Amino acid sequence: MRTRFLVLLSVGVVAVCSVALGFRSAERRVLFPVPPTPPQSPMVGADVERTWVNIPGGRAEAFLLRSLSPSRGRGPLIIYAHGNGELVDYWLRQFAELQNEGISVLLVEYPGYGRSTGVPSETSIQQALAAGYDWAVLQPQVDPKRVVGYGRSLGGGAVCTLARVRALAALVLESTFTSVKDVAAEIFRVPRILVEDSFDNLAFLTSYRLPVLILHGESDGSIPVSQARRLAATAPDATLQILQCGHNDCPPPFATLTKFLTAHGLFSR
Repeated sequence: MRTRFLVLLSVGVVAVCSVALGFRSAERRVLFPVPPTPPQSPMVGADVERTWVNIPGGRAEAFLLRSLSPSRGRGPLIIYAHGNGELVDYWLRQFAELQNEGISVLLVEYPGYGRSTGVPSETSIQQALAAGYDWAVLQPQVDPKRVVGYGRSLGGGAVCTLARVRALAALVLESTFTSVKDVAAEIFRVPRILVEDSFDNLAFLTSYRLPVLILHGESDGSIPVSQARRLAATAPDATLQILQCGHNDCPPPFATLTKFLTAHGLFSR
């Protein structure tokens, strides 16, 4: 009888492990749908510096989009983290308005994305962004006291993980979630226990005392706007702006962003 019980228990454990591994594989495909790598490296202008930062098990590609107002000396830096189905290549020419205002922007590619090596995960993305941060704050045009994390969708989780290990003067979270576990449970009805990369923004913002700007589309069909409202209600110093858009069609919020930075003494024209 005992032998039969142990056999059944072993079979049950194997079955549970198989289901968990199967879900983990599916989770990775959904959470990190890596786009095809462009056949050639992007052409960049004189205002862009391309570099590589070392991370455990490999290296990550990074681009510094320099401020186009060098006469101002050291200025703010925005570390921008993109969505899960994007590459930094898509964003190399999207921040000219901020560059013209005197703001530099750092793009760090996620491990396993584009030309970066490694495997994407919450931990490896944090490591890549932290390595990019460490390199960028040493650049002559960057004021280390005015580094802002700006993340869209999955990127919101990425910059919150960065803020756990590096000093960020403020956060900008666009179209992002309370946590991946909440998205899995509330939208896909997946048990929270099965989600490994949680990116728990809600828990982090509870104790984050610096300014947070939260932007979200009223008609977002991927991440409900209710999650943005929960984030705003949790963060001690949050500004919430609901936009008339969905998830991927919101206009660049640069005017709102510079106004937010100005209000908190991080930028001046």
